[in-house]
Order: sequence, then structure tokens, then C-alpha cells
Amino acid sequence: MKRTEQRSLFGEILDWMLTPLLLLWPISLALTWFVAQDLANKPFDRTLEYNAYALAELLSVQDGLVRVNLANTDAGVLRADESDVVYFQVRAPSGAVLAGERDLPQPPADALVAADEVQLRDDELRGADVRVAYIWVHLPKADFHPALVQVAETRSKRSVLATEIIKGVLLPQLFVLPLALLLVWLALTRGIKPLHQLEDRIRRRKPGDLSPLDNKAVPLEVAPLVDSVNDLLERLHESVATQKRFLADAAHQLKTPLAGLRMQADLAQRRDTSAEELKKSLLQIGRASVRATHAVNQLLALARAEGGASTLQRQRLNLAQLVIDVVHDSVPRALAKHIDLGYDGAPPEAPGVWMEGNATLLSELVRNLLDNAINYTPSSDASPGVVTARVVTDPFGQVLLLQVENSGPGIAEEERELIFQPFYRSLGHEADGSGLGLPIVREIVRQHRASVQLDQLHPGSAQPGTRFTVRFAPLAQPRGLPIA
Repeated sequence: MKRTEQRSLFGEILDWMLTPLLLLWPISLALTWFVAQDLANKPFDRTLEYNAYALAELLSVQDGLVRVNLANTDAGVLRADESDVVYFQVRAPSGAVLAGERDLPQPPADALVAADEVQLRDDELRGADVRVAYIWVHLPKADFHPALVQVAETRSKRSVLATEIIKGVLLPQLFVLPLALLLVWLALTRGIKPLHQLEDRIRRRKPGDLSPLDNKAVPLEVAPLVDSVNDLLERLHESVATQKRFLADAAHQLKTPLAGLRMQADLAQRRDTSAEELKKSLLQIGRASVRATHAVNQLLALARAEGGASTLQRQRLNLAQLVIDVVHDSVPRALAKHIDLGYDGAPPEAPGVWMEGNATLLSELVRNLLDNAINYTPSSDASPGVVTARVVTDPFGQVLLLQVENSGPGIAEEERELIFQPFYRSLGHEADGSGLGLPIVREIVRQHRASVQLDQLHPGSAQPGTRFTVRFAPLAQPRGLPIA
């Protein structure tokens, strides 16, 4: 698998900030050039327009012919300066050149003829670019067509002025651009400084410190990342706490049966131990080993249930069939205690008994509820106890119910929350158990986003009984899918 190249956040942001800046700079220079050309043309265009108007004032009509009185011409109109050359041309209405440069090009044929209004154009004369101001002059007592007056000037001064304008804009930018790059660098360095401070705070933490980070000491944009880290720390704290609790539970639960095994083994090894006493010791060793095995299995089941929803493998399953299978497995133990164990609920083929969950954990849930009911239900040959499991569908309320009820003495209201705590056992009962069955039930219920409720079966009676009700969210029963 190809490893993805690790990228720098600092470099990424710097690229996105500097690249547009460096691309816009030449565009800014181009725009500056066009603006400078326009600014450079304006003052000299006004001079050309003035000269064209002044030259047009020199036209007159004598004996029906158009004349140009150059004797009184202002010398400034035709004077050339050190940089540029000024040309002019006067054409009669007939098109004949009356004065000036004969090779000065005429206006384009499709140009708009606006009488007595100066117009400007760019042209070429004798291989040099020129700026031309021209005006069509209507003279009284002249032909119908107007006379043409043109004044042209080379563009040297204009180019020099445009260059000076560009230099005036460009030179400051040559100093401002590096300064802007430096300021961007410093601002970005300061902007990501809180990330380095957050990294430093995390590195200086002790290995066992899983307390949440302060999300108020970081920028608003980094707060969601800190919240995610805090969520991870919380889940890690819960995982570590679960492991510690499991070790403590295992040590607590295995200490008593292991101590009993050691004591019985010591008694059996005494020289004066009779065969009868040896037999009793072996019997006690067997019982203690059974209790230890049961405790280990319960601890492993609790650890598996507390493994986290992220590792929970879910599948579509038939809850009614699953409960029936567990009831069948529990029948021998119920018969040994003279308990009437049965299933009284929706059949597996009924609609609405399908749900999504983990079959192994749900079987453990049902088994623990049945074991708890069998353990705490008084029973004898003369008066057998009753334990009933059922699955109830509620299509209107969109709820799938699992109920396990017994005919026992019931559970006091003040104990209904305590019985779900590990190793808690109701006083006044001599039933075998590790005190982990109902905590396992509650954890599996939580893993399946369900709820468990405890109430009395026959309130007010001498033997009110107990009913555990677990509420699941059902799924529509798929057609043709075999029962899980």
C-alpha cells in the first residue's frame, strides 16, 4: 500500500495565501500599464485638441475658395519640442491639401463625421506612431462639404510619462511585496502558535492523566478537534476503568473459592483424615471449583459485554426463536429445582419478532435473566415455582418486548437499582450466584440501545413475583430469511 505523503498545515496555508498574491502581482502591473497609458494621453490630447481648434480658426473663405492664413499662426501651434515632432494638415472641401504635410493619413472612411468637434485617433506617419487630432470645419459661403484640419504628434513624451507612472507604482511594490510576504509569514506563525501550545500541553501530561483538555484555551476553529480528543480521552478512560474493574472483580470473586479449595486440600492431606472426611473434602473441592468456573464465566461475559459498541457485531435475528432455544437449554436446571419453566409468547413465525443485535450477547442476556429467576424462586415438590419467558410484539408502539417473570418473593423497591451493581446480592437469600448476572444484563441492554424495567407481577400479594421487561426496537421481518 502506497503511503500518503504527509503535508504541512503551515505550508498548505502559506501556499494558498502567497500563490494568489504572486499571481495577482503581474496582473496588477498589466492593469497599471493600461491605466498609465490612459493617464499619459490625457494632458497631451488636450494640447492636440487645442492646436486643432486654433488651426481651424485660421480658415476663411475668399472669392469662394478656402484659405489658410498662416501668417498670423501662433508659433506654438506648429512648434516642435525636444522630444516630439508636430505635424499638421489642412484640406479643402474638395480634398486638396492647402497646407501642411501631404502624406498625413486621412481619417478612416467609416469614421463618424462630427462637424466642429475634435476627434482623436492613433495612426502612423513615416514609420513612426503618432497621435492625431482632427476636426471637420463647416465654413460659410463654402462648398457643402466641410474642410479637414489635422494636427499630429509623435508619442515620445507620452511613452516617457507612462514609464514614469509605472515606475512610480512599481518601485513601491518592489518594497511592499517582500514586506507583505514577511507579514504573512509572521501572522501565520503567530496564528498556528496555539497548536504548538496545545501540543506542548499534551506532551507534558503524565501517562495516567486522561482528564479532558481545556477547549476554551484554543481558537474557535480548533475547539472541535479538542472536543473530539476529549471524547476519545473519555472513552479511553472508560476502557481503562473497565479493565481495572474487571481485574478487581476477578480478584474479589475468585479469592473466596480459591481459598476454599486450598483449605479443603489441606484438610484432605492430613494424616488422620478418614475416608469419609476425605470424601467430604473432595465434594467441597468440586463445589468450589464449580463456583470458581461459574465466576470466571460470568466475569468473561461481563468483560465481553463491556467491550464497547464499536466492536459489537450485529445481525438480523429472530428474538422469539433465540429465547425458545435458551429456555430449552435451561430446562434441566429448572427441573433440578422443581421449577416449572416455560415459554409463553409470540411464535417464531409471527411478524415483528425480528430485530438487529448480537446473538451471543442476547443469548447471554436471556440466560442470566432465567438463571436469576431460577435461583431466587422458592420451589419444592409440593409447591413448585413458576418461571415464564415470553416475547411480545407491539406493532403500533414499534416496540419488541422480552419478559422474564417468576413467582418468587419479589424485590423491594429500594433494591431495584442496587441489584444491577456488580456483586450485590439481596439479603435473606441463600441462592448460589456471583452477583454479576444482572450487571451483565444491564450492560448488554445498553449495548443494544434498549431499556430494562423491573416491576412486581402481583402487587400486594404475599408472593408478588418479579417481572423483568426489556424493550427493543424491532425490524420488519424479511421474507424467506431463515430463523437465526
